[in-house]
Amino acid sequence: MKVLIFICGEGLGHTSRCIALGRELLDAGHEVYLGAYGYSKEFVEKKGYRTVEIPPEIELVGNSGSLDLKRSVISTLKNGSVFGVFKVLRILKEIKPDIVVSDSYFTGVVSSKIRGIPIYLIVNQSNMEIFFKSGGIVLRTIGWIIKQFYSCIFRRVDRIIIPDFPMPYTVCRLNLAFEKKVSKKLFFSGPLVLEKYDNVKAAVLEKPHVLSLVGGFGYREPIFRKVIKVAKLDRNINYTLLSGPNLNPEVFSNLPENVTIKRFINDQFPYLKASDLVIAPGGHSTIMEALTFGVPVLSFPDMNHSEQENNAAVVDSESYGKRLDYSASPEEILQSIRELLKDKKIRQKVENMKKLSKDLNATAAIKELLESSSKVNKKV
Repeated sequence: MKVLIFICGEGLGHTSRCIALGRELLDAGHEVYLGAYGYSKEFVEKKGYRTVEIPPEIELVGNSGSLDLKRSVISTLKNGSVFGVFKVLRILKEIKPDIVVSDSYFTGVVSSKIRGIPIYLIVNQSNMEIFFKSGGIVLRTIGWIIKQFYSCIFRRVDRIIIPDFPMPYTVCRLNLAFEKKVSKKLFFSGPLVLEKYDNVKAAVLEKPHVLSLVGGFGYREPIFRKVIKVAKLDRNINYTLLSGPNLNPEVFSNLPENVTIKRFINDQFPYLKASDLVIAPGGHSTIMEALTFGVPVLSFPDMNHSEQENNAAVVDSESYGKRLDYSASPEEILQSIRELLKDKKIRQKVENMKKLSKDLNATAAIKELLESSSKVNKKV
């Protein structure tokens, strides 16, 4: 079976889970291509997998902890990515895949339908129009158009894979809104995570240890700096902070001895396994990784990013961790960290989620789903 996997490159969460699926398929003897762009494509290539360059779909722009939707829409339109379907059609013609899997990359869905190729959509949000609800009439109109487009997409794909725990444990459930006739297409695979817990050797870290993944985009820098202030208030708690490619660790001076800043971690899973708490935005993939490794989450969702805010709300309500916002003081953050490190109920809850993730075995479940579809299509 020849499989082409399209990856939405806005955030490495999509990339890592697609690599996990691609590896599972390769190990089963299938031929796999990963379509990606930008730093997502670079990440795939560093892992040694066969890549195909695809045109970008969206470009996110933000400032001071907030997603700027209007600027993001304008930037996306300027880069001309709306016409990328023609390039993707050429890619499909050249590769001739038996099945296409598209992780939130809708140009791939449209192109695959035009070519008559079975298409499986991975998505952890189906109510994207919610981003536009608080804007002016122009943005609300765009939101309505987007809703019609996605509704049409959901009706026409072969299956919709939700890379999350099944109901009622689903973290992204507040971001899901499907028509009744589409519900039969849903497949809750479990967390689609790059590494399995049992295959990872924990890093050697001072305990208790907090891993902060708030980095990357420049508009997250305020909370990054606030975590450093938190570390100075209680030096008995140790921290590893991942600054990401857009924030140079060298700009920080006078760091306390309980803080280590890394610009890039080639493999963050040993750190995750060795940590007692993860500080992160509200991104779905990061939360899935933390729960798969049995680590509570202290979530700081990006402001005006409804998807992240919803994910963080479920983390808080289900006792997978806590949600705070950018206005929280260092003292308030420290108090939450102390509570999460000591709360036995929360720690048992995330331990149960780790066991459930292992039982679900998302990569194997999706592989079997695709294989069964391929057999049916060949018979037809």
